[in-house]
Amino acid sequence: MEASTVRISYQDKVKFYKEIHSEALGLAEREWFVNLANFSALLNQHLPEINWVGFYLNHGGELLLSSFQGLPACTRIAMGKGVCGTAAQSLQTQLVPDVHLFPGHIACDARSRSEVVIPLVLGDRLLGVLDIDSPLMNRFDQADVAGLSELCKILIEKTVWPATFA
Repeated sequence: MEASTVRISYQDKVKFYKEIHSEALGLAEREWFVNLANFSALLNQHLPEINWVGFYLNHGGELLLSSFQGLPACTRIAMGKGVCGTAAQSLQTQLVPDVHLFPGHIACDARSRSEVVIPLVLGDRLLGVLDIDSPLMNRFDQADVAGLSELCKILIEKTVWPATFA
């Protein structure tokens, strides 16, 4: 299925994420690398006021950069380090209104001011994380967390994951 070239309205976040989920379901394939590429592109196209979106995968006990949209990024992140490593180690979503106040924040892009990171968990396996940065403080809220968490659920369920991620 071809991705939409029209930006989806962000005014009503429930409707926005419902449309994003529908488009993601149409894009989803079995292959993990295809889905990560398309899901990061989908979010980059439709989420306003972001400067980076992508995935880090659990590989050998650390997070390894995978598909993304934005400036070049940190390639490896240790578990428990920065926002991504904290989300991965705790298996808890990290909603950070001001990254400069987050202890140990790793700044790959100095423009980033807020961040949301959602762990990708299949059963008891940490596959990786979805990471989204914004140049605005307080850019993300609980409606974004709910919508992005559902998107991650679609990604996890529609993808055949290799055993090497964990």
